[in-house]
Amino acid sequence: MIPMPPPPQTAGMGFNMPMFRDWVPRCIRPWIYVLCAFCIQFSGGMYLGLLEAIQGSTNFMIEDLMMLLYASLAGMAIYFPMLFRMKFRFTNLAGMAIYFPMLFRMKFRFTNQQLLITSAVVIAVTNLVTIHTTFMPLLLVVCFIGGMAKLQGTFELMSNIQLWITPRRDFAVFFPVLHIVLLTSIEGSAFLAAWFGYHFTWQMMHVFIIGAMCVVVGVQLVMCRPFCPMPNRISLRGIDFCNGLLISLLMLVLSYIFVYGDYKMWMDSRTLRILTGVALALAGVVVHRLLRVANPYVDLRIFRLRNIVPIMVVVTMGELLLGCEHTLEEILYTEVIRLEEHTKAQLLLWALPGVYLGIAIDLLWLKVMKWKVWKLFALGFGFILAYALLMYFRLDMQVNIEQFRLPIICRGAAYAILAATLMWALNESAPSLEQFFMGLFVFNIFHMYLAGAAGYGIYTHWFSWFMNDDIARYGQELTLTRLDLSQMNFPAFMEQYIRSMMSVALKQIYGIVVWMSGGMTLLFLALDIPAVRTNVRKVPLWPVYGIEYLGRLAQRLK
Repeated sequence: MIPMPPPPQTAGMGFNMPMFRDWVPRCIRPWIYVLCAFCIQFSGGMYLGLLEAIQGSTNFMIEDLMMLLYASLAGMAIYFPMLFRMKFRFTNLAGMAIYFPMLFRMKFRFTNQQLLITSAVVIAVTNLVTIHTTFMPLLLVVCFIGGMAKLQGTFELMSNIQLWITPRRDFAVFFPVLHIVLLTSIEGSAFLAAWFGYHFTWQMMHVFIIGAMCVVVGVQLVMCRPFCPMPNRISLRGIDFCNGLLISLLMLVLSYIFVYGDYKMWMDSRTLRILTGVALALAGVVVHRLLRVANPYVDLRIFRLRNIVPIMVVVTMGELLLGCEHTLEEILYTEVIRLEEHTKAQLLLWALPGVYLGIAIDLLWLKVMKWKVWKLFALGFGFILAYALLMYFRLDMQVNIEQFRLPIICRGAAYAILAATLMWALNESAPSLEQFFMGLFVFNIFHMYLAGAAGYGIYTHWFSWFMNDDIARYGQELTLTRLDLSQMNFPAFMEQYIRSMMSVALKQIYGIVVWMSGGMTLLFLALDIPAVRTNVRKVPLWPVYGIEYLGRLAQRLK
């Protein structure tokens, strides 16, 4: 039996962080970790607010930069089992409840200084490499490792202040507060990168992050001491590193297919056909090993738990619908309205009021009122519906950009509601801690990575298809009987014509998003009715229904 570590807090003494030195006041210790968490979360491999600046000084395409972004997200997603996979059980259930924040593999193996200093140094090296090379394979590996370090640092910081956020470890409080840090950092880092690119150069954002990582290292060296909650360190033996590498390779191959699909004409490209075969082969090898290895990287039995599959379906639909942010809005602001990066980043900051509104709704719904989540899911997809409708009716080349503030607020509220609520529902569906963390790994595969990459590929394909179709249809009206070439500036006319066709294509795609989000909203409103929800559970699976139907059909034929 593994000896229990000393408790992180003593009854009557309040919240304590034993990793800090005695001279650091207790009241500011959690806030120091919150500041460090923002420093870690503001980091990245390539920054979305610098797309035009990076493209202007390098030979990167937009697909290259998106590939680096998804490589970083893949590194974050794949690292979850490294944090949580355990090889032992506590026999004392009360002790397991008390020491829940410390039930993590890496925290039991290394000290807080080792984890945070390593994460900060890796992130700093990642940013240093990205401004000195354009070699794509090296950048992919660097961004992937940087994503792992980003997750490690964030997890170590937030797990140590969990009891400060919610002394009873109420996940209806912790997950919304966690998403305040995450979503604020996402929007804030994009604006900060655009600000540095506007006033200085795009490399200054990376220099700023290197400086922030020096602050994190300085905090650990000056204010903290080496501390590990487990006196006897836990070995990392038993982790299925081979499957982890195979899953990582599979994720990178899939992201390449989705990101470069439209650029390379999908299956018309020999490269994508080969990579599709490689992806299928890798998927088969991964599933085979996960079923055969004694201690797999992720246990596939997690999908047998109640509500896990529906949660994955909902998070996939939510990420696909919210994928408009990185594709349709980027086309709108860059190609149609032609906003400068700094102005665009200022406009996108209006997502933050929506994020805080969504977090407030989550806290009220889950913690204060403790209502069921069906209507909360409907409210989240309803905000997506409102966002798509507002964008559909306001999308025009001559529109005032202030009119896009309200739809951006709705998008931020939808993301905050769905992300925090789905994570809370996942925790409620997993009966044990290890199953919850395995489910969290699969959840983040879809949430942070797979659905976003697939959404990018789908939206770019739709846009190209609608754009070509609209140019062909409207171009039939441009005849010499309607156009006087001697009285017109033909290059300027064609530029205006192409921009108007882009606007029409974006409207058509937003129309599809309206129907999909409206359908999801009505679905969850219907599931909120107990009679409907009960009868849906009685409906057999489609294979069972098909077998029964074929059996009745065979009897009639006889």
